[in-house]
Amino acid sequence: MTEVLRYTAFTTTPSGGNPAGVVLDAQGLSDAEMLAIAAELGYSESAFLFPTGERQYRVRYFSPLAEVAFCGHATIATSVALGERIGQGTVHLATQAGPVPVEIVPGPAGDITAVLTSPPASTRPATEEEIRRTLAGLRWSADDLDPAYPAHVANAGNDHLVLAAATRDRLADLDYDYDALAKIMAELGWTTVHLFWAESPAVFHARNPFPPGGVVEDPATGAAAAAFTGYLRTLGHLQDGSSITIHQGVDMGRPSLLTCTAIPGDTRVKVSGTAVPIP
Repeated sequence: MTEVLRYTAFTTTPSGGNPAGVVLDAQGLSDAEMLAIAAELGYSESAFLFPTGERQYRVRYFSPLAEVAFCGHATIATSVALGERIGQGTVHLATQAGPVPVEIVPGPAGDITAVLTSPPASTRPATEEEIRRTLAGLRWSADDLDPAYPAHVANAGNDHLVLAAATRDRLADLDYDYDALAKIMAELGWTTVHLFWAESPAVFHARNPFPPGGVVEDPATGAAAAAFTGYLRTLGHLQDGSSITIHQGVDMGRPSLLTCTAIPGDTRVKVSGTAVPIP
């Protein structure tokens, strides 16, 4: 029997954060079996580990519908679960998006914090056609966007369209056309659409529609947070070594807190958070 753990990431309480399934030893599981486990759990992603050496693992991530190259919240959940079993220190994860080292360190309340280093971040301006089609799927207009943050397709393991809402109310009122947005995102290879509102230069609120994974919305998206941090740095909104905090999941009733740091002299991003078991 395969032991499937359930953790929720970027929170200190089981009622918050983004749930993930975690299989610490997936040796012998087929792709179909991993996908079936992820579908049965129904979480936005589940992580499956294949031990390859001392504190070294190959990891694969599955949504209820498909495999994804990299998932931040499932990495945080997995690393906390590992830390509870093998202790603090660095674990080395080999993902389909590249190597992801994770530091497992003491948290502020005696718990465990996981700090992942993302794959390299990059970004490009979104095309007018990409923006037009996405706004139609979201049922937004161009006036709903904040011109201080131009639309980009950002990547730190997966592609995410980044769109800035002009107001917090616009972000809170999310009622999109699931089928239309799913079609666009499948065509363009986007994992989520990262919608955000800037409370300040260092504090952001985000929502991430995730129809390609069979999920209406992600309560916390570490991969998108890393890509977004790289986007901010590229556009000059964030200096090397500086950190931001992202509040996500609030409008879903699953508040999450993500902390991201732009690594000096590097295109990668550190994303940190806590995780707790789901009873």
